[in-house]
Amino acid sequence: MKGFSVREKLEELRKKGKKAFIPYIMAGDPNLQETAKRLKLLSQAGADLIELGVPFSDPLADGPTIQRAAERALKSGTTLRKILNFLNEFKNIINTPIILMTYLNPVFRYDIEKFFKDAKDAKVAGVIFPDLTVEESLEYRDSAKKYGIDIIFLVAPTSTPERVKKIVKASTGFVYYVSITGITGTELRLDKKFGEHIDFVKSFGKPVCIGFGVSKPEEAEYVAQFADGVIVGSAIVKKFHEKPEEVLNFIKSLREAI
Repeated sequence: MKGFSVREKLEELRKKGKKAFIPYIMAGDPNLQETAKRLKLLSQAGADLIELGVPFSDPLADGPTIQRAAERALKSGTTLRKILNFLNEFKNIINTPIILMTYLNPVFRYDIEKFFKDAKDAKVAGVIFPDLTVEESLEYRDSAKKYGIDIIFLVAPTSTPERVKKIVKASTGFVYYVSITGITGTELRLDKKFGEHIDFVKSFGKPVCIGFGVSKPEEAEYVAQFADGVIVGSAIVKKFHEKPEEVLNFIKSLREAI
């Protein structure tokens, strides 16, 4: 993996007039050997950044597809420590920056500063904590800055203007715009108000990537009109689990749509 930060990668794509395609998979689903194959496939199929989930027993924001993926990963003995060791061994195999998506509990138990140090050694480019509020994030942001890792916060359609400002200011990689008020994998419905809110979030000068609910190429294409990048999770996790032979064409169709 190149020493790209998330922000640098998005900036490089912006200069080329392109939008980022960010697929998500769960680390350790069904095991880390399979994760290695999937990361290679995503990279070869045109992923600009890859979001790698850390399995957790009580995921707040994940729908049934990703919850089941986390259960399979936990069953195979996947832990945060094993994932970081795995990424350390894997770091020179692909050139696509990796963003870890993890809940706070595993990182807190691991030790916050040690997590960021080990993540840097493994060339992790960014981190998303779905359950971290800006108000409680100072220690995490300080460690992220110290080790040169981008930290990404989530904004919802219901976020107030004051809240949006705080979140955008705290985010260093991009702002993760949750396109629906619900859990991952829910049906996507977008309207004029959505476009206006995205424009407001973008007005503060940070890249905005949209996720939650994007599952088809036509949805990805529509969302890409508003965003700097499109995140696709549940649909990819489901395809890998149920119809792995169709994954490559599906990924390519998403990449082309974006």
